[in-house]
Amino acid sequence: MNKQLVISVMSKDRPGIIADITGVILDLGGDLADLNQSVLGGYFTMILIVEFDEKITAEDLFAGFSHIQSKTKIEASIKQMDVPLEIEKRNLPTETFIVTVQAENRKGLVKIMGDFFFARHINVLDLETTKQQKHYTMIFQIDLSQISSLAVLRKELEMVAEQEHLEIVLQHNDIFKATQEVGTPVI
Repeated sequence: MNKQLVISVMSKDRPGIIADITGVILDLGGDLADLNQSVLGGYFTMILIVEFDEKITAEDLFAGFSHIQSKTKIEASIKQMDVPLEIEKRNLPTETFIVTVQAENRKGLVKIMGDFFFARHINVLDLETTKQQKHYTMIFQIDLSQISSLAVLRKELEMVAEQEHLEIVLQHNDIFKATQEVGTPVI
C-alpha cells in the first residue's frame, strides 16, 4: 500500500538544489505527483506531493536531506495527505476564478484582499505576488461556489478597487488558463 506525503523544503538558493531534493526522493523510491517551486528573495522554496511505499517515513526523508553535500542547509516539513491527490484535483471547484490585482506598492495590500475574501467566505486556493519597483501585482485563484451573485461580487470588487486605488480584474479560471498557458498562440 502506498501513501502520499506533502513535502515543503526551503534553503538558500543555489544551482543543483532541485537535483539534490529529487535525488533523495528517487533514492527512497518516491514517485513525484505534483510540485510547485519558486525562489523568493534568494531563498529556494518547493512544495511537493510524493507517493511512497508505506514503509518510508518522514525520518527517512529528513535523513536523506541532511546527507546532501552542500554549504546550504535544507529545511523541510513533511505531512501525510488525508485525501489522495487524484481526488483533491478532481475536487477543484467548477466556480474557480482568478482575481488579478495591481497597485502602486504599499504595506497592507495582500491584507486588504485577504480581508475582502474572508468577509465573503471566499476561499483562496492559490496566491502569487510580485513587486517590481513601485508596482505590486497579486494573482488570487479563488473558489466562488459559495457566492450567490457574481454581479454583486463584481460591484463589491469595483468598490474596493476605487476605495483602495487598485486595478482589479475577475475572470473564470478556464479563461485565465487558456490565455496564460505556455505555448498558447499569440493572436
